[in-house]
Amino acid sequence: MPSFLKDLSLRRRSKASFKTNETNNSSSNSSSNGVEEPQSHSASNGSKSSSTLSSFFDRASPPATLASTKSRSNTNLSSANGNGTKTPPFAHSRSRQPSQQSNRYSLVGTQSQTSETASRPTPATSPLAPRVLSVSDGSWKVLLIFGQCADPQQPIDGQVTVHHHQDNFPPQQWPVSDCHFKALVYLQPGPNRLRLDFTSPKLPATAGPAHSAWININFLPLNTAPPLQLCILVAKDSPQTYDAVPERIQKEGNNLATAIRKFRMAAYLWQAFTAEQMNRNSFGRRCYRYEEEWQHGTLTWRDLETGQMRNEAKVHVVRLDKTVKEVQDLNIAQQYEPAKNKGDLFSIASDAVRSHFSPKPGQTQYVSCMFLDTHWDHKVGTVRGHAALGGGDGTIQLAIFGSHLLQSYPAHIEEVVPAFSDCTRTDTQYVANDCNEAGSNWEAANIGIGAHLHETGHLFGCPHQESGVMLRDYVRLNRTFVCREPYSTRTKQQGQRLCLPKDECAWHRLDALRFRFHPCFGLPGDAPTPVDTSIQVWTVDNNTVLVTAATGVAWIELFPEGDELCHHWIEYTDGSSSPPNAPRQVTLTEQSLRDRLPEDKKKRKLKLEVFSCGGGKHLVEDFSALASPKDRLKLPDGRPGYRSSKLGFSQMDGSTPQESIFGLAWKNKEVMLGVKIWHGGCVDGLEFLYEDGKSDLFGKRGGQATLFPLDHRMGETIIGFYLRAGLWIDGLQILTSTGKRSDMFGNGTGGSGHTLIPPRGYSIAGLYGSVGPWLDGMGLIITR
Repeated sequence: MPSFLKDLSLRRRSKASFKTNETNNSSSNSSSNGVEEPQSHSASNGSKSSSTLSSFFDRASPPATLASTKSRSNTNLSSANGNGTKTPPFAHSRSRQPSQQSNRYSLVGTQSQTSETASRPTPATSPLAPRVLSVSDGSWKVLLIFGQCADPQQPIDGQVTVHHHQDNFPPQQWPVSDCHFKALVYLQPGPNRLRLDFTSPKLPATAGPAHSAWININFLPLNTAPPLQLCILVAKDSPQTYDAVPERIQKEGNNLATAIRKFRMAAYLWQAFTAEQMNRNSFGRRCYRYEEEWQHGTLTWRDLETGQMRNEAKVHVVRLDKTVKEVQDLNIAQQYEPAKNKGDLFSIASDAVRSHFSPKPGQTQYVSCMFLDTHWDHKVGTVRGHAALGGGDGTIQLAIFGSHLLQSYPAHIEEVVPAFSDCTRTDTQYVANDCNEAGSNWEAANIGIGAHLHETGHLFGCPHQESGVMLRDYVRLNRTFVCREPYSTRTKQQGQRLCLPKDECAWHRLDALRFRFHPCFGLPGDAPTPVDTSIQVWTVDNNTVLVTAATGVAWIELFPEGDELCHHWIEYTDGSSSPPNAPRQVTLTEQSLRDRLPEDKKKRKLKLEVFSCGGGKHLVEDFSALASPKDRLKLPDGRPGYRSSKLGFSQMDGSTPQESIFGLAWKNKEVMLGVKIWHGGCVDGLEFLYEDGKSDLFGKRGGQATLFPLDHRMGETIIGFYLRAGLWIDGLQILTSTGKRSDMFGNGTGGSGHTLIPPRGYSIAGLYGSVGPWLDGMGLIITR
């Protein structure tokens, strides 16, 4: 037995039994980057994965060799743990069966509830061993991690070798720069026990064990959310090659198979980056998934040699009905200034994708595409067959990009660091220098992979932002995957010596919020997708505006006049919980909103965009006009009435305003006996019937009439409506005070769903809107 083990008790000690200064100083555990460090098995919070980030050696090590206290940490990474690496000594204990509360597998993006989800930690073999600062249970097939080796106050270079679970994936080497490292780790479904070895030519060779540490990560593949599809678009007479310099063609080829490998690897970089960004925004490693298929593996080059089969992202090859000449037409090239039809490539891709996937009604397809036949025309000085666009119509959400930078992409995990470190100058005789920001291979990889990710952000509904990927922050995407940056032809300066999380490319906070509530980012533990994602805005007394949403109000973006990008917003939700903790009703005043703006913007016209936790959005063009008394009216019984926001566009031919006040708001109050709904393929009108034989028509009579009676003996009244609406009122359902719902009248699948129920403390006093050939506008009139 080694001498250092003789004094150790073999019983497991409680945390309080260690009476050392190091243990007493180990309570701090928060990261300046918002990323949690894995805790040791003895930590009180067992929700993190077990990770052997230190050992008994920490006590015996001289202070000069290990950052042992928070005061000695000098990097953002080391601040993730106040005492650097301390864990209690390793103690032997018998294995035991998981308790009823334990989770054998944790879900991606979530954290397990007890420390029994992973095996007990094994101590690190050296104070120089790697310490992973970014891992928690719940991950994706390719996991991005970062951490430290040795003492950051005594910088040292070297490499970390990641040994995968049961050698199911070849060991991968990742550079260590000034004691910091970043690595991509391949995970297989279930528990993954990973070993990280640190070596350096500056360390004396020893016959003993390497400087090693172990981490345990659980991975459970998910298939409960719609996938992001990957497509390569090929012209019908395509040679199936992409632009590359002769040296690249000789080395790796430039055929369709190579394009598929490179596009797939780029997609896994997108996913690893996005999952890490969501984690830093406190949403867990929540991310979209890819459709996968059982195929010959390409994530490591060794799979090409061995023929290893793996479940990896499927890249669809979609044959266009256009020729290469048509795809490369200068008149549709986005970057060609005189081009007249710069959006045609998006239409070509949309038609091809729609034909290939044949989406069913209500089934949205999310597709990111690459044109294989993109070509750099150095004589004209433009890229043919390329457009960087993203968006969609709700059925096909699409992003498109060209293949003109594909030669610079990594094809396998082993090529990620070389691809982002390759300073080879761009030879514009053969390939493009896109926007003069791709003057070397590593910068071309940034632009190609990052700009395509930017368009994929548009696919998911992200607008341009003040910073981040949705601005042009992807010019430093490389910093996410390497710790040292080479010389940049774009800035004409030597790159960053040490790339820490604060220096990296990022998704903007507003992008992360959109992703949190996007269906592609859903988890099995999330609530079912709501039918009604709508938001209603109500103007009430005292210049106050109430915002209601059945799924909760998530956040509000503020746009003073002149601001095209959002610089000011209000968050209402705790997106880290599921279901999210968000209010269903929010009170807004003009003063409270303007107090959030800088002095030079406080008097400008103010636009709002309100978002619900169900993914709904509501636009208020002018908050001052909304809060003004113009939408107020005096009811026949003298009470004030307030108009809600209106559904429908009121733009049909012959559209005329309509208004109907309910009998309970008349001077001589009348009891409503029922409603006759006039409907066909949409809603024509509502006729309200009263006990004195009177009736009041809102809209017009047309189609067929269906009577919906109210039980006046039970005091039954109308408390709201559920509408299907778009340009007009497609369908309608009546909600009553006894909990009854009428049938859906009109088209129950047209438009989008909206629930109109007054805010707390108010009731319906009537309806207002407009009618053309049928109802094309409708809102509530409410009162106290």
